[in-house]
Amino acid sequence: MDNKLINRRHFVKSSVAGMAGFICLPFTDKRRRKNQKERKLIYRALGKTGIRVPVIGMGILSSGSPALMRAALDAGITHFDSTAGQPQQIRNEEMIGEILKEVPRESVVFGTKIHLPQDYKTGLYTKEATEDEFLKKLDIALKRLKMDYVDIVYHHMVSRRESAFHEPAMKAMEKVKKAGKTRFLGITTHSNVPEAVHAAADSNFYEVVMASYNYKQKNHRQVKEAIAKAAHAGLGVVAIKVIRGGLEEGEKPINPAAALKWVLQDSNVHATIPGFSNFEEMSADLSVMEELNLTEAEKSDLKKGASNPGLCCQGCGQCLQQCCAELPIPDLMRSYMYAYGYRQPALAQSLIASLDLPSQVCDDCSSCSVECLNEWNVKEKIRDITRLKEVPSGFLV
Repeated sequence: MDNKLINRRHFVKSSVAGMAGFICLPFTDKRRRKNQKERKLIYRALGKTGIRVPVIGMGILSSGSPALMRAALDAGITHFDSTAGQPQQIRNEEMIGEILKEVPRESVVFGTKIHLPQDYKTGLYTKEATEDEFLKKLDIALKRLKMDYVDIVYHHMVSRRESAFHEPAMKAMEKVKKAGKTRFLGITTHSNVPEAVHAAADSNFYEVVMASYNYKQKNHRQVKEAIAKAAHAGLGVVAIKVIRGGLEEGEKPINPAAALKWVLQDSNVHATIPGFSNFEEMSADLSVMEELNLTEAEKSDLKKGASNPGLCCQGCGQCLQQCCAELPIPDLMRSYMYAYGYRQPALAQSLIASLDLPSQVCDDCSSCSVECLNEWNVKEKIRDITRLKEVPSGFLV
């Protein structure tokens, strides 16, 4: 394969940048005030929660850089988000807890996501998706984070209306809010997004919805309509999967500023949490707040990029019915994006390890029956990314 999971030059460059940031960007209140004065920050209210956050936040996907998180705080970012409990992200929680001890707890907004066991083919929960399981996962996350509470706890990766109303999850969320372990209740969705967002808007329960939303979605108009409904119902709306994921190896990457601006043109989107992983990406993302209007050059970039699906799965689910091996193809495509788009092979490996795949993948099919909406060669991508199963995790940290 021409693709390389680890690009030595990129790795060394990022590592040096991280060390430089650690040395040159000490986190002090004085420095933070200075940076906030120099940089324009645009705030929006997160629905009826009463929270105001900059439109650019920080999503922490993999084992994060303390220097980068300190730099984000320095720059005025106050909205952070992570996923609880996945092996590669456990280190995140510990790192986040250490960094946020350095600032007043009420000065930041932090959200975490709890994922319960699902049948990936139907999007419905299994019998293991219990109230106790939700409560246990959140308590473990809080301990690692060294926090008494999170600002938002999300019911994670909902793709069906029935799942949004999964009673054990809702009961658990009611309990944690009553116990003061969270201020607000949210839901996240990566696939079948319009249905999940409509469910959140109808629930009279959720207060924040986090949804995949970008200009490459073939159903972005339906997503836009669902988000409008949620915002008008008073929910805070956080957009994810907005920019990164990139294009195939060797192709020109998308314009991150244009992609962010495209989403933020929608006033019903209150915040984004791009998962930048180095100082260059952070600076590019924050620069969007200098001017939210799209330039003619950026409009041209969007038009050129719209025809190429990049590495972001559409989340339509049609592949699940076509695969005779019943593989969790959307999750495998997400791991492919983590490795090649986000340059986070350790995160991709962590996701693959959670999927309970057969020992041999795609070996029994002489040809693949899956017709992907993105026109991907699904078999080739699966065989490529599942090579990570054989790589010792220590090589990828």
